[in-house]
Amino acid sequence: MHDPTPKSDEMRSLSEMLCFAVYSTSHAFNRVYKSVLAPLGLTYPQYLAMRSLWECDQQTVGGLCGKLHLESSTLTPLLKRLEGAGLIERSRDAHDERQVRVRLTAAGRALRARALSVPASVFKLTGLSVAEGLRLHRKITSLRDALDRREPSAEESELSLAKVE
Repeated sequence: MHDPTPKSDEMRSLSEMLCFAVYSTSHAFNRVYKSVLAPLGLTYPQYLAMRSLWECDQQTVGGLCGKLHLESSTLTPLLKRLEGAGLIERSRDAHDERQVRVRLTAAGRALRARALSVPASVFKLTGLSVAEGLRLHRKITSLRDALDRREPSAEESELSLAKVE
């Protein structure tokens, strides 16, 4: 009888680890996006911020952090570079000085037209059918959401490390 229980990570080779498959796939996507986005002058994280703003302009930094799954300390320098490139403007919210609002400039809005072909170009390189892409997207976002809901506590992390010693 076949045991359906996955091997523990200590028994699994690196190439068999789910986390490594996701990690290395992320790097592969970043390499593809780097070449596709080069003519636009954007990095992949900058592209994601711009995509979010093209969908809904005048967001708060906190709102963008949530949508992009980034910490403020990571997003703020990225936004400063976009502002330096003349694509966005940042300003304090008139109703709540603690909030910083981000809005597209005319150049940022104009860049959207040049970026419209990016998703299709990258998707074509995956070799997936649309149906396969949708199924994979659902599975990956479900996995991410499950992990977001269940981060191990410090106590659980210490216990698992103690088993190794």
